[in-house]
Amino acid sequence: MSELAVILGLSGPKLTAAERVFFRDANPWGFILFSRNVESPDQLRRLTSDLRETVGRNCLIFVDQEGGRVQRLRAPHWRKFPSGAAFQHLYAKERWLGIRAAYLSYRLIADDLRKVGITADCAPVLDLPQKSADPIISDRAFGVKPVPIIDIAHAAMAGLMCGGVAPVVKHIPGHGRATVDSHKELPRIKTSRKTLENSDFIPFRALSDAPMAMTAHAVYECNSRSAVTVSKRSMTELVRAAIGFNGLVMSDDLDMKALKGNLTRKTERALAAGCDIALQCSGQLPAMVEVAKGAVKLEGRPKRRSIVAEYCAEHITPFDREAAEHEFDNLLSRVPYLKPTAARLAG
Repeated sequence: MSELAVILGLSGPKLTAAERVFFRDANPWGFILFSRNVESPDQLRRLTSDLRETVGRNCLIFVDQEGGRVQRLRAPHWRKFPSGAAFQHLYAKERWLGIRAAYLSYRLIADDLRKVGITADCAPVLDLPQKSADPIISDRAFGVKPVPIIDIAHAAMAGLMCGGVAPVVKHIPGHGRATVDSHKELPRIKTSRKTLENSDFIPFRALSDAPMAMTAHAVYECNSRSAVTVSKRSMTELVRAAIGFNGLVMSDDLDMKALKGNLTRKTERALAAGCDIALQCSGQLPAMVEVAKGAVKLEGRPKRRSIVAEYCAEHITPFDREAAEHEFDNLLSRVPYLKPTAARLAG
C-alpha cells in the first residue's frame, strides 16, 4: 500500500488505541515527535517501535533536535547541546574549531536519536538572520554571513548522516528576514530577488544536495503574494530553480497561523504547490483526519525523493562516544557563556 504524503504527530508518550487504528489505515510516510511524546529512553524506544509497527515498515521518525532553545530530548536523560551561535563563536576564533564542534555536536545528537529509534532530525538551520528580524531564528543561526553558515551546516549535516540520521535543512528559501514569527502570523519579505539571491539563498544553494528541506511559511513579494509553502510559483522559481534544490521538500507545520484555511485545504494547497510531503504536528486526531482528507499517495518524483531521504538514515560509521564527548566539552570550554555539561545518555 502506498504511503500517504504526510508526516504526523501524536498526542502523548504512548499510542492510543484510536491512533493505532488511524495510522494503520492512513499509512503516513513518517512521524514527528515533540516534548509531549518524550519521557525516558526506554519509553521512546517502545514508542518508535510501536509507530513502525502500525505502518508495517521502517519509516522515518522525525524530531527537532537542534540544541539551545530547540531541543525535544532533554535532561535528565539527555545532555544539553548549544545553539548555533556557539559554533559561530568558535568559528570566529578559528574556522576549524567551529566546524569540528558542529560535527561533534550533531554526531552526538545522532547517537542519542538512533538509540531511541529516531532517524531524522529537522536540522541544520540555514537561515541568515538580519538585525531587524523577529528573534525566532536569532541564536539558532550558524552565523550572520553565508560562508560560516555553509561551513558549519555542512559539518552538522555530516555529523547527523554519519550517525544514521537523515537531516532536514530549514527554512527554505530563508526565514532570516521575517519580522514576525510564522507560528503566529504570516511574514512578508519585501526584499528584492537580486538581494535574496546574493544573500539568503546562498546557504541553501550550497547545500542543495541535502536529502530534505523544510519550507519557510513566508511570502517573498518579489515572486508571489502567497507563502512559499502554498505557492507553486515560489516553489518552482525560488526553491527548485534559483536555489537548485532537488531533494524532498516538506512543509513547515500546517498548524502554524501563517497559513489560513482549514487543514484539508492547507494540505491540498501545499502538495499542489510542489511540497512532496505535508507536515502536521498537533497530534490531535480530528486534525490528522482533516489532513488525511487533503493528502495524496506518495508516488512519482516525490516517492523517488523519499527513498533517497530514507537511504540517508541507513549507514552508521564507527563512533567512540566517550572520546567524542571529551573533545566536544573541551571545545565548548572555549565559549565563555557556556558551561559544558557532564550529563550522559542514560539507559
